[in-house]
Formats: sequence, structure tokens, C-alpha cells
Amino acid sequence: MSLLHFLTTFFFQHAAVAQVALFLAVFTTLWLAEVLIVAKPWKKKLQHTSCNTLVMLTVLPVQLGMSAVLLSTAAWTTQHHFGLVWLLPSPESGWVKYVLMFFVLDLLDYVYHVSVHSIGLFWRFHRVHHSDLEMDVTTTFREHPGDTVVRMCFLIMFVFLCGASIGVLVIRQIAQSICNILQHTTFRLQGRMGKICGWLFLTPNLHHVHHHYQLPYTNCNYGDVFSIWDRLFGTLRELPATETVFGVDTPMDESANSTFRGIMKMPFTKPQ
Repeated sequence: MSLLHFLTTFFFQHAAVAQVALFLAVFTTLWLAEVLIVAKPWKKKLQHTSCNTLVMLTVLPVQLGMSAVLLSTAAWTTQHHFGLVWLLPSPESGWVKYVLMFFVLDLLDYVYHVSVHSIGLFWRFHRVHHSDLEMDVTTTFREHPGDTVVRMCFLIMFVFLCGASIGVLVIRQIAQSICNILQHTTFRLQGRMGKICGWLFLTPNLHHVHHHYQLPYTNCNYGDVFSIWDRLFGTLRELPATETVFGVDTPMDESANSTFRGIMKMPFTKPQ
């Protein structure tokens, strides 16, 4: 058995575990790069990492449990030929099953992201992610468990309605994990590289704008992997790094959003 075949088989049979392992590998590499390149005191970096890691540990069981439900849903839709994809010509072709469905799921993730910014109850949980005053790679997994439940429920519903297969889910989750980690790093793409990549992909440059503390920038650049949906629906904005201030305007108090206890309580406290 070739190494490529072994890795492909492993990813498909152990999708949730493989995704977490890949996530941690890419995260660790970029975290070390931030430590070595960005001039920041070690103590402050470790405090920030520790707080966001505690948040991740509360999310991980929820993520893994709901991922099992997600994969079971995808298996059921494929077995029963249920979902919109089966209304299309040649639903089993690679172009439809993988390429088209990848783009469809990315569009639906845009819809989900707009929804959690627009619906008050969902925003209460999602603002935990935005409340980080220091954008770095650990911001990627700064997500309240309630926000995880909402995100995974949306995804399970989308898979059920579209009939997405396990194969495209695994490919998408891998691409999504890598993109999300890269988008939250301290680093930005420089010059023409940032502009060129930003025409198709949601780069760190664009996602940093989404984490600016004030409207209308908080409600822009909703894309997940691709930036084309923001361009299509008029929600794309740019902001120089020198003018970008991370956080969310309610609250900006470090004592309220830089401790594990404060983060867990945030959705249940009235915005200031």
C-alpha cells in the first residue's frame, strides 16, 4: 500500500480525528513562527495562548460529537440519494460531487456567517470569537461551545438539504481548517501577493478586517475559504493594518474578555 493511499484511507475512515491532528500540526507550526518572528513578550504570548486553549478544550468534545452526527448525516443522504445534488445531472461525477459541492458548501457557510452576525441570540455566542483583543493563530479556536453547537447545526442542516457526501466533507474540512488557521495568524500577505490572492481567497489581510472592533467592518468579509461571495453580495471591505484594531466594541475591557471565566460568561451577560 502506497503512503498516499494509506493517508487517503485514514482521512476518510477517521475524518474527525484526522482533522483535529492536521489542525494541531498546522497550528503548532504557525504558533512557533509567530513566537520567533513577532516581537512579543513570552509571558504575554503564553497567557493569551493558555486562555484560548482552555476555551478550545471545552469546545473539542462538542466538535467531535457533532462531527460524528455530521458524517452520519452525509452517509445517510448518500445511501438514500437524498438532497438537492441528486436532482442534478450526473450527481456521481467528480465535478458535481466534489467541485460543485465544495463551492456550494462554501456559499452556505457564508450564509451561516451572515446569520450569526444578524440574529441576536447567535451573535451573543459568536461575539466571543470576535472579542479577542490580540489576533494570533490561537484566535482560530477561541469559540464558545454554544457557538460550536450553532455552527454545527447549520452545517448538518446544509448537508442534509444538499446531500453532500462524506468525501467532499472531508476535503472541505481539511481545506477549511488550514484556511481558518492561516486567516487568524498575525502575519499578512504583502503587496501584490495579498491583492492577487484576495481576489479568490479570503486572506489574512481580509479576515483581519472582519475582526476590526467597529461596524461596518465587523459585518464584512464573511467568506470562509473564498472571497468571491463577499464580492458578489457587496460585503467585501479593506482596511490597512495600521488602522485595524482587534476586538468588538462590546466589551473592549481586557478583564472581561481575556480570562476563561469571563469568556464563558460573555454570552449570558448584557453587552455594555
